[in-house]
Amino acid sequence: MTSNSFLGVFGKSPFKALETHIDIVYKASSILPSFFEAVFESDWAKAEELRQQISQYEKDADKLKRDLRIQLPKGLFLPVERTDLLNLLVQQDKIANKAKDIAGRVIGRELPIPGSLQEAFMTYLKRCIDAVALATKAINELDELLETGFRGREVDLVEKIISEVEIIEEDTDKMQISLRLSVKAHESELSPIDAIFLYDVIEWVGDLADRAESVGGRLELLLAR
Repeated sequence: MTSNSFLGVFGKSPFKALETHIDIVYKASSILPSFFEAVFESDWAKAEELRQQISQYEKDADKLKRDLRIQLPKGLFLPVERTDLLNLLVQQDKIANKAKDIAGRVIGRELPIPGSLQEAFMTYLKRCIDAVALATKAINELDELLETGFRGREVDLVEKIISEVEIIEEDTDKMQISLRLSVKAHESELSPIDAIFLYDVIEWVGDLADRAESVGGRLELLLAR
């Protein structure tokens, strides 16, 4: 694909493809609260339906990632390094991968989550997805950053969003510690294997916020250069 035809597909720059990609990634992660609501009700048919939706979004994001890697012209003039864009893309894609892994692990085990833990778990999950939502908001400013030449108030706005992602990630670290302690206190309600799986799922949910922070970090590096 030539530079002109590439830009014809993705608009003024490949930034539009990055924005489309993060939107798909966010859609994948944003299904998780509904997925876990079904899990709490032991509605495994509904949970499986939602898992499939997450999986489809992950596949869509992965396809766009591959297409962008292949089709991004090496000779295309951009105000940022091609390698930086591709590294940012990889960090975005890891969020969708993690959402798919979480749903797959829970479905594969039909993992029960004790009622005494459900409210705290959902609060934690939604806070992690808040981080993904903010990372998505930051990435969707890329076109505006390009128009302003990566200078001025637009940069300040994006840096503020990135700082908010970091704050949320710190919150989720604390929430994860608290939730893990709660699981420990209620291990008698779970089989030993289910307890191990639940600890893993809690950690993976936290990875959503971690990956969102990584997206912000990559974007901040891109701005600095």
